[in-house]
Amino acid sequence: MTHPTHIRGEHLLTALSLAPRGVPVLPLRAGKVPFGNCRTCADNACGGRPNMKTPGPCECPLPCHGWAAATTDPDVINSPEWARAWREAAAVAYHPGGAGLTVVDLDNAQAITWAHDHLPATRTVATTRGEHWIYRGSMPSANRVRPDVDIKSTMAYARWLGPGTGTMTPLPDAVRDLIVKTPAPAQPAAVTVPASARGGTCPHRTPTYLARGIAMAEQRITEAAGAVHNTVFTTFLAVLATHGRCGCLTPAHTERLFAAAQARGESPRHCADAWTNALTKLGM
Repeated sequence: MTHPTHIRGEHLLTALSLAPRGVPVLPLRAGKVPFGNCRTCADNACGGRPNMKTPGPCECPLPCHGWAAATTDPDVINSPEWARAWREAAAVAYHPGGAGLTVVDLDNAQAITWAHDHLPATRTVATTRGEHWIYRGSMPSANRVRPDVDIKSTMAYARWLGPGTGTMTPLPDAVRDLIVKTPAPAQPAAVTVPASARGGTCPHRTPTYLARGIAMAEQRITEAAGAVHNTVFTTFLAVLATHGRCGCLTPAHTERLFAAAQARGESPRHCADAWTNALTKLGM
């Protein structure tokens, strides 16, 4: 979908105004989602961009790596490679963690009331359904830390909805504790691949093959635009189909996948069930 010229121009001008202030920006398409991987980078085959300061092996000039494509470089933002994205953009997003910020995303009036009762006042920005409370300081991101409350900071993006009102305050322990108090990751030992399924010839000629597969799976879960539960199951299924019979998967790998799923709001029980169902479907 291509948006009117004046809207496209506003998104680009907004991005160019934020970049000099140290706010990494990227275009969003309709549905408030980032632009998907290009063919070269499909399924993160390029190796991805692990964080903002160290882009990693991928040299793709397109804004096709979600939050990790966000940049403060005006030459990149205004480049021909980004021009098509701006033509189709529905909004501007930014990487809060890359700007040293944390956004508490309050999705409705009840969540806002809870925040007034439990969190220090800070800068607020009105959203379609609620408010963003913005604190100075970064932390890990997590969804559904409590009903209708998400944390957006490192490895996440938030829509830019204006500068907001109020004075920004330092990130308080009350926000950090929202993640500390979330349920511990489910222990996958009880649902790992049974010994009878192991012992096949390992197809992984280099350790990076498995490492890249796990990283791709984490990204697929993290960037799921919707139907997260189904995405988690199909991702678990793909990982087990590729790596599950040779015995190379370890509890550490499984814990990483469970952690990615729980960061998107899946419960430990749902993670365990999805893993078990994937094993059953594959006859493992």
